[in-house]
Amino acid sequence: MWLAYFKQFLNEIFPRFLAEKAWNYKDDLCVKGADDLARATGDESWRQPILDNATHLILQDGSIANWKPGEHNIDKVSFGKSLQILYGLTGDVRYANAVQQAFQTLNDYPRTVTGNFWHKDIYPNQVWLDGLYMGMPFYARCLAETGENRWDDIIDQFQNAHKLLWNENLGLYMHANDCSRKAEWADPISGQSPAVWLRAEGWFLMAMVDTWQIAKDHTARASELVPLLQNALDGILKYQVSETKMFLQVVDRADLPGNYSETSGSAMVAYSLMKGARLGILPEAYGERGSEILDAIRDRYLVKENDGYHLYGICASAGLGPGPDNRTDRDGTPAYYLSEKQMTDNQHGTAACMMAVSEQLLR
Repeated sequence: MWLAYFKQFLNEIFPRFLAEKAWNYKDDLCVKGADDLARATGDESWRQPILDNATHLILQDGSIANWKPGEHNIDKVSFGKSLQILYGLTGDVRYANAVQQAFQTLNDYPRTVTGNFWHKDIYPNQVWLDGLYMGMPFYARCLAETGENRWDDIIDQFQNAHKLLWNENLGLYMHANDCSRKAEWADPISGQSPAVWLRAEGWFLMAMVDTWQIAKDHTARASELVPLLQNALDGILKYQVSETKMFLQVVDRADLPGNYSETSGSAMVAYSLMKGARLGILPEAYGERGSEILDAIRDRYLVKENDGYHLYGICASAGLGPGPDNRTDRDGTPAYYLSEKQMTDNQHGTAACMMAVSEQLLR
């Protein structure tokens, strides 16, 4: 079921998304998902949609699509992950140059007082869990390839994110922190946003396991990510819904009407559990738990219809603050996260499931 669905998605739905909207970090997740499937199955055909759609990321003049000179946006730094994969597949110097361009933006990227890359120019002084996934695995791979010794910077940013966003009482991470305490959603004392959003937890979990995989061969401090990862997983697993075996959109608020088991974040948790177990930094029981979660997503939300399979239960998007659309509702409350629309076959959910299925195949 999964592989049939992914074939349909990559050949039919993914190109449609790219035709409708400029390249964004969700598309990078699809590229990684397809590349992971190729590695897990040994079938190179999974990579063909990456190559077929590369022109949406790199323009004819070699510039990066949807990339503004001088812009600081950690979501767009994530494009570097796709560029690294494309360079590895083709050897095309345009991709190597674009990787270098993305990497160089980190040299003078603005930082919070804690030393973390801030989220975007429109969200200064803010650390979001999302940003750790957008930036750190790419940053780590660049360091591994160039031989630069800036590993302390990466590990410090993870440790600082833990200090900024961990809620000891809940055993969970809050979505974001405004170190300046100026955002309307920020707690005046802690700077934290007020709710636990599942996909934000998922981004952070994947950031830790993917970065460890790269950093372990280059710095002893990579070991610091292991207890952070296990601690975060132990925390969120306490909130697994017994009926669905998944996790709720607002993780800790099972009491809220309309709260639902969400696909993308649950798949990210499953991926992190299985990959951590495969790499030997988590006990095997964690991998079994991840496989159980993935199977539950399939049984609940992967549906065969007249035109093929479709994946449901995916939060289309969520964030904090006005954004480019000057929205007034993104206040970080549980009610806000539950108000965001669900979107069938959304890239966040499908790609996270590609990655998780790849890990399940490698078990």
